[in-house]
Amino acid sequence: MRLLALILLLANGLYYAWGHELLRGYGFGPTQQSEPRRLAQQIAPEAVRLLSAADFKRIEEEVKQDQAPKECLQAGPFDAAQATALRQTLGQILPVDSWVLEESALAARWIVYMGKYATPDLLAKKRTEVLAMNLKPESVGNATLEPGFSLGGFEDKADADAELARLAARGLHTARVVQERLPSVVYVLRLPAVGASLKPKVAELRSALGSTSVHSCN
Repeated sequence: MRLLALILLLANGLYYAWGHELLRGYGFGPTQQSEPRRLAQQIAPEAVRLLSAADFKRIEEEVKQDQAPKECLQAGPFDAAQATALRQTLGQILPVDSWVLEESALAARWIVYMGKYATPDLLAKKRTEVLAMNLKPESVGNATLEPGFSLGGFEDKADADAELARLAARGLHTARVVQERLPSVVYVLRLPAVGASLKPKVAELRSALGSTSVHSCN
Protein backbone atom coordinates (compact mmCIF):
# COMPACT_ATOMS: atom_id res chain seq x y z
CA MET A 1 0.00 0.00 0.00
CA ARG A 2 2.81 2.39 0.83
CA LEU A 3 4.35 1.73 -2.60
CA LEU A 4 1.04 2.42 -4.36
CA ALA A 5 0.54 5.62 -2.40
CA LEU A 6 4.07 6.71 -3.27
CA ILE A 7 3.46 6.04 -6.99
CA LEU A 8 0.20 8.02 -6.95
CA LEU A 9 1.86 10.90 -5.13
CA LEU A 10 4.70 10.95 -7.65
CA ALA A 11 2.27 10.80 -10.60
CA ASN A 12 0.22 13.70 -9.21
CA GLY A 13 3.37 15.71 -8.73
CA LEU A 14 4.49 15.09 -12.31
CA TYR A 15 1.05 15.98 -13.67
CA TYR A 16 1.05 19.21 -11.65
CA ALA A 17 4.50 20.11 -12.96
CA TRP A 18 3.47 19.24 -16.57
CA GLY A 19 0.21 21.19 -16.35
CA HIS A 20 1.92 24.29 -14.97
CA GLU A 21 4.67 24.09 -17.61
CA LEU A 22 7.36 23.44 -15.00
CA LEU A 23 8.80 20.80 -17.34
CA ARG A 24 8.78 23.03 -20.45
CA GLY A 25 12.55 23.36 -20.27
CA TYR A 26 12.83 19.58 -20.63
CA GLY A 27 10.59 19.49 -23.70
CA PHE A 28 7.37 18.51 -21.91
CA GLY A 29 4.21 20.53 -21.51
CA PRO A 30 0.63 20.99 -22.74
CA THR A 31 -0.11 22.48 -26.18
CA GLN A 32 -0.31 26.23 -25.94
CA GLN A 33 -3.74 27.66 -26.77
CA SER A 34 -2.84 31.33 -26.68
CA GLU A 35 -4.60 33.68 -29.07
CA PRO A 36 -1.50 34.44 -31.22
CA ARG A 37 -1.04 30.72 -31.90
CA ARG A 38 -4.69 30.32 -32.91
CA LEU A 39 -4.45 33.28 -35.25
CA ALA A 40 -1.31 31.85 -36.81
CA GLN A 41 -3.16 28.61 -37.56
CA GLN A 42 -5.92 30.37 -39.49
CA ILE A 43 -5.67 30.28 -43.31
CA ALA A 44 -6.46 33.66 -44.95
CA PRO A 45 -9.19 34.66 -42.49
CA GLU A 46 -9.68 37.94 -44.40
CA ALA A 47 -10.96 35.91 -47.40
CA VAL A 48 -13.93 34.54 -45.47
CA ARG A 49 -17.23 36.18 -46.39
CA LEU A 50 -20.91 35.41 -46.01
CA LEU A 51 -22.79 34.51 -49.18
CA SER A 52 -26.07 36.20 -49.98
CA ALA A 53 -29.01 34.21 -51.32
CA ALA A 54 -28.26 35.55 -54.82
CA ASP A 55 -24.60 34.50 -54.57
CA PHE A 56 -25.57 31.02 -53.42
CA LYS A 57 -28.07 30.62 -56.27
CA ARG A 58 -25.50 31.80 -58.83
CA ILE A 59 -22.88 29.34 -57.57
CA GLU A 60 -25.46 26.56 -57.53
CA GLU A 61 -26.31 27.26 -61.19
CA GLU A 62 -22.62 27.28 -62.13
CA VAL A 63 -22.14 23.89 -60.47
CA LYS A 64 -25.18 22.48 -62.30
CA GLN A 65 -23.88 23.73 -65.64
CA ASP A 66 -20.43 22.32 -64.93
CA GLN A 67 -21.92 18.89 -64.16
CA ALA A 68 -24.24 18.90 -67.20
CA PRO A 69 -23.27 16.78 -70.26
CA LYS A 70 -20.88 18.50 -72.66
CA GLU A 71 -20.27 18.00 -76.37
CA CYS A 72 -17.22 18.20 -78.59
CA LEU A 73 -17.47 20.67 -81.50
CA GLN A 74 -15.10 21.45 -84.35
CA ALA A 75 -14.77 23.70 -87.38
CA GLY A 76 -12.39 23.89 -90.32
CA PRO A 77 -10.11 23.29 -92.03
CA PHE A 78 -8.40 26.70 -92.12
CA ASP A 79 -5.20 27.73 -93.86
CA ALA A 80 -2.30 29.37 -91.98
CA ALA A 81 -3.52 32.96 -92.49
CA GLN A 82 -7.06 32.10 -91.41
CA ALA A 83 -5.75 30.23 -88.37
CA THR A 84 -3.66 33.22 -87.27
CA ALA A 85 -6.65 35.57 -87.41
CA LEU A 86 -8.92 33.01 -85.75
CA ARG A 87 -6.44 32.43 -82.92
CA GLN A 88 -6.57 36.12 -81.99
CA THR A 89 -10.38 36.10 -81.94
CA LEU A 90 -10.49 32.92 -79.87
CA GLY A 91 -8.19 34.47 -77.27
CA GLN A 92 -10.59 37.39 -76.88
CA ILE A 93 -13.83 35.39 -76.63
CA LEU A 94 -13.17 31.93 -75.17
CA PRO A 95 -11.31 30.70 -72.06
CA VAL A 96 -7.77 29.70 -72.99
CA ASP A 97 -8.25 26.06 -71.94
CA SER A 98 -11.52 25.56 -73.85
CA TRP A 99 -10.18 25.38 -77.42
CA VAL A 100 -7.28 24.12 -79.52
CA LEU A 101 -6.22 24.64 -83.14
CA GLU A 102 -4.94 21.27 -84.33
CA GLU A 103 -2.43 21.22 -87.17
CA SER A 104 -2.60 18.48 -89.78
CA ALA A 105 -1.18 17.73 -93.21
CA LEU A 106 -3.60 17.88 -96.13
CA ALA A 107 -2.64 15.59 -98.99
CA ALA A 108 -2.67 16.61 -102.63
CA ARG A 109 -5.85 15.85 -104.57
CA TRP A 110 -6.12 14.74 -108.18
CA ILE A 111 -9.44 14.59 -110.00
CA VAL A 112 -10.87 13.21 -113.21
CA TYR A 113 -12.02 16.52 -114.60
CA MET A 114 -14.39 17.70 -117.28
CA GLY A 115 -14.30 21.37 -118.28
CA LYS A 116 -13.93 24.26 -118.66
CA TYR A 117 -17.17 24.87 -120.50
CA ALA A 118 -17.89 28.08 -122.36
CA THR A 119 -21.54 28.42 -121.32
CA PRO A 120 -23.83 27.21 -118.53
CA ASP A 121 -25.91 25.37 -121.15
CA LEU A 122 -22.90 23.37 -122.32
CA LEU A 123 -22.02 22.54 -118.69
CA ALA A 124 -25.57 21.33 -118.06
CA LYS A 125 -25.49 19.23 -121.25
CA LYS A 126 -22.26 17.47 -120.21
CA ARG A 127 -23.67 16.79 -116.74
CA THR A 128 -26.70 15.17 -118.32
CA GLU A 129 -24.48 12.99 -120.52
CA VAL A 130 -22.43 11.61 -117.62
CA LEU A 131 -25.56 11.04 -115.54
CA ALA A 132 -26.90 8.93 -118.41
CA MET A 133 -23.74 6.80 -118.05
CA ASN A 134 -24.56 6.25 -114.35
CA LEU A 135 -21.69 8.53 -113.32
CA LYS A 136 -21.95 11.12 -110.57
CA PRO A 137 -20.63 14.62 -111.41
CA GLU A 138 -19.24 16.47 -108.39
CA SER A 139 -18.44 20.12 -107.80
CA VAL A 140 -14.78 21.08 -107.96
CA GLY A 141 -13.00 22.51 -104.93
CA ASN A 142 -10.83 24.90 -106.94
CA ALA A 143 -12.39 28.06 -108.35
CA THR A 144 -9.90 28.14 -111.23
CA LEU A 145 -11.49 24.95 -112.60
CA GLU A 146 -14.97 26.48 -112.86
CA PRO A 147 -17.14 26.00 -114.83
CA GLY A 148 -16.56 22.26 -114.78
CA PHE A 149 -17.03 19.19 -112.61
CA SER A 150 -15.21 16.18 -111.20
CA LEU A 151 -15.86 12.48 -111.72
CA GLY A 152 -13.80 11.41 -108.71
CA GLY A 153 -10.95 12.59 -106.49
CA PHE A 154 -7.75 10.76 -105.50
CA GLU A 155 -4.67 11.44 -103.35
CA ASP A 156 -2.44 9.59 -105.82
CA LYS A 157 -2.19 10.64 -109.47
CA ALA A 158 -1.73 7.01 -110.54
CA ASP A 159 -5.15 6.18 -109.12
CA ALA A 160 -6.69 9.10 -110.99
CA ASP A 161 -5.02 7.95 -114.23
CA ALA A 162 -6.40 4.44 -113.70
CA GLU A 163 -9.92 5.82 -113.22
CA LEU A 164 -9.56 7.92 -116.37
CA ALA A 165 -8.57 4.81 -118.35
CA ARG A 166 -11.58 2.94 -116.97
CA LEU A 167 -13.94 5.74 -118.03
CA ALA A 168 -12.31 5.92 -121.47
CA ALA A 169 -13.02 2.21 -121.91
CA ARG A 170 -16.69 3.02 -121.29
CA GLY A 171 -16.67 5.63 -124.05
CA LEU A 172 -15.91 8.84 -122.15
CA HIS A 173 -13.05 10.53 -124.04
CA THR A 174 -13.28 14.21 -123.06
CA ALA A 175 -12.19 13.91 -119.42
CA ARG A 176 -8.64 14.48 -118.16
CA VAL A 177 -6.67 14.27 -114.92
CA VAL A 178 -5.80 17.56 -113.19
CA GLN A 179 -4.46 18.50 -109.77
CA GLU A 180 -7.24 20.15 -107.83
CA ARG A 181 -5.23 20.82 -104.66
CA LEU A 182 -1.56 21.01 -103.68
CA PRO A 183 -0.36 19.36 -100.45
CA SER A 184 -0.57 21.81 -97.56
CA VAL A 185 -0.86 22.27 -93.80
CA VAL A 186 -4.32 23.05 -92.44
CA TYR A 187 -5.78 23.75 -89.00
CA VAL A 188 -8.96 22.47 -87.37
CA LEU A 189 -10.59 24.22 -84.43
CA ARG A 190 -11.66 21.80 -81.67
CA LEU A 191 -13.80 22.69 -78.66
CA PRO A 192 -13.62 19.45 -76.63
CA ALA A 193 -16.11 20.26 -73.84
CA VAL A 194 -18.85 22.73 -74.74
CA GLY A 195 -21.50 23.13 -72.07
CA ALA A 196 -24.44 25.46 -71.61
CA SER A 197 -22.29 28.30 -70.28
CA LEU A 198 -19.89 28.15 -73.25
CA LYS A 199 -22.42 27.87 -76.09
CA PRO A 200 -23.29 31.62 -76.19
CA LYS A 201 -19.59 32.44 -76.55
CA VAL A 202 -19.20 29.87 -79.34
CA ALA A 203 -22.06 31.60 -81.15
CA GLU A 204 -20.00 34.82 -81.09
CA LEU A 205 -17.42 33.09 -83.30
CA ARG A 206 -19.76 32.83 -86.30
CA SER A 207 -18.42 35.93 -88.03
CA ALA A 208 -14.79 34.87 -87.47
CA LEU A 209 -15.47 31.42 -88.94
CA GLY A 210 -16.86 32.83 -92.18
CA SER A 211 -18.56 30.18 -94.30
CA THR A 212 -17.18 27.35 -92.14
CA SER A 213 -19.80 25.79 -89.87
CA VAL A 214 -19.39 24.37 -86.37
CA HIS A 215 -20.36 20.71 -86.08
CA SER A 216 -19.89 17.69 -83.84
CA CYS A 217 -16.40 16.22 -83.67
CA ASN A 218 -15.63 13.27 -85.92
